[in-house]
Amino acid sequence: MKYNFDELVQRRGSNSYKWDTANVDDVLPMWVADMDFRTAPAIIHALERRVRHGVFGYTKVPQAYFDATVSWFHNRHHFTIEKDWILFTSGVVPALSAVIKALAEPGDKVLVQTPVYNCFFSSIRNDECERIENDLVYENGKYSINFDDLEQKAADPKVKLMLLCNPHNPVGRVWTKEELTRIGDICLRHSVVVVSDEIHCDLVYPGHTHIPFASISEEFLQNSVTCTAPSKTFNLAGIQVANIIAADEDIRKKIDKALNVNEVCEINAFAVEALIAAYNEGGEWLEELKVYLYDNYKLLSGYFKEYLPHLPVLPLEATYLVWVDCSALKKTSKEITDQLLHEEKVWVNEGTMYGEAGEGFIRINIATQRERLVKGLKKIRNLYTM
Repeated sequence: MKYNFDELVQRRGSNSYKWDTANVDDVLPMWVADMDFRTAPAIIHALERRVRHGVFGYTKVPQAYFDATVSWFHNRHHFTIEKDWILFTSGVVPALSAVIKALAEPGDKVLVQTPVYNCFFSSIRNDECERIENDLVYENGKYSINFDDLEQKAADPKVKLMLLCNPHNPVGRVWTKEELTRIGDICLRHSVVVVSDEIHCDLVYPGHTHIPFASISEEFLQNSVTCTAPSKTFNLAGIQVANIIAADEDIRKKIDKALNVNEVCEINAFAVEALIAAYNEGGEWLEELKVYLYDNYKLLSGYFKEYLPHLPVLPLEATYLVWVDCSALKKTSKEITDQLLHEEKVWVNEGTMYGEAGEGFIRINIATQRERLVKGLKKIRNLYTM
């Protein structure tokens, strides 16, 4: 490989939320969804150039920013978007909150498919809306969608939005065109706008293809909002940059107003440079990253099969977040994660962070150097070998 993902980068002491929250030096963090790798060299060089300039005043977002975004999604995902459809903001979570504020009123209902990214819950709650859950169906070691339940819940006139996690965090699914089409048809029938969180769209593994929801048809494009960011792809969460793509002019104006009301309508000088470099020059780095991540997944999956076969590892179609069925332990997710943290000093996420449907599961972040991954796997094995 051209890029060295095995390099052990010291993150403790860098004000890392992932590494410094525990306040002790011997905890191995495999929880928060960022990576332990240095970002693509092209991004580092772009940021170094900007730092050397030395003046950090108010930033105008240039045409190059929009060109890079449009080109990336056209070339990578066959999703043709226009510059005017793009609204920038500081992150996908602020984007989701602004979209809900723009398109729903307090007391309205918002559909989610649990278990799902926990910040969906806080964004709905903070905008004074009600969360309605369309639980995913877990059967034979894989998740699918309960479309009958989705239709029934979408038919409620109080349901205004559906937050779609595409690809899905934490269960690792890449939704197929057929699944997305059924979702879109249901939402069109019941005048529910689809808000598609596609932050993990670039981290999809062999045998699977990410399909932007809005790319499927003109009707879906006009009845949806897409939230994207380079943060998961290039490990840029701390840079704080994201885009909202809304083709419908009325929807876009409402969101733009909400971004301004929430005061998240600006991005900083480093965010601009990082996104341009990522989307224009980061493709080769990304391809090697995906190989490394998927090899990490195969290592983890094989390790569990050999030493922890009673804890099924779900197929990882996308993301670097592995979902593990721990129901055989007859413990709650919180009991499992507390035990791992206090007895083995390894920190993973409890399944119930992502809704009650996540009970009995844990989420493991594998976006780390292989040496650290093996260390974490051994710690889990120490507790749960039968």
